[in-house]
Amino acid sequence: MAMTSSQVKAQKANVAGGLGAGSGWPRRTTATAVAAAAPTFEAKYPIPQAAINRHIKLYPLTNYTFGTKESLFEKDPSVPARFQRMRDEFERIGMRRSVEGVLLVHEHGLPHVLLLQLGTTFFKLPGGELNPGEDEVEGLKRLLTETLGRQDGVKQDWIVEDIIGNWWRPNFEPPQYPYIPPHITKPKEHKRLFLVQLQEKALLAVPKNYKLVAAPLFELYDNSQGYGPIISSLPQALCRFQFRYA
Repeated sequence: MAMTSSQVKAQKANVAGGLGAGSGWPRRTTATAVAAAAPTFEAKYPIPQAAINRHIKLYPLTNYTFGTKESLFEKDPSVPARFQRMRDEFERIGMRRSVEGVLLVHEHGLPHVLLLQLGTTFFKLPGGELNPGEDEVEGLKRLLTETLGRQDGVKQDWIVEDIIGNWWRPNFEPPQYPYIPPHITKPKEHKRLFLVQLQEKALLAVPKNYKLVAAPLFELYDNSQGYGPIISSLPQALCRFQFRYA
């Protein structure tokens, strides 16, 4: 049956009104109505200004005094023993959690990372294993105190800043990766790297069996053969920061 002109006009009005008000099938709202009702992404997830242009203050190496203290030995006498202990602990408490601190200074306007050197070829960042259930930041402060803390009773104030790296050990073997391989459901170790802001001046006590060296970023860059994959990746991990030299 043909509709009269008044019926056609009424149907058009109902369709137009339905789209605007969200009625009819399918139910829809206009872009204007959605924008008015929903908060913007920026409003819902504001980005702190500091995260957009993060500045790190570096002080000269000459600001720091280095003393010595009793030797600090690894828990395991050999690499095979280390992985055997990791395997035993994994059965009891699960994945190992480790934290390491990246401490920066500068020499002549060039950023340097403080590294512990054992022997002639082995370098490591200060840090170590967390205790079961231990908070990462508090655990890192404890480990930094054990490794580099002064011995005169004055408490060192460690300022733990940004997370700058996550590394995973998929098996009870040396290789670690900055991601979890897709076929791995139970990583054996998670290592997290934190940027630690040094005070303007400080006394650091170095274990007798280690040397504390300041390695420039340009020497670490693309040098996994000399420093390993984690330390040699620090220039890329740190490049998002702006350095200010005191």
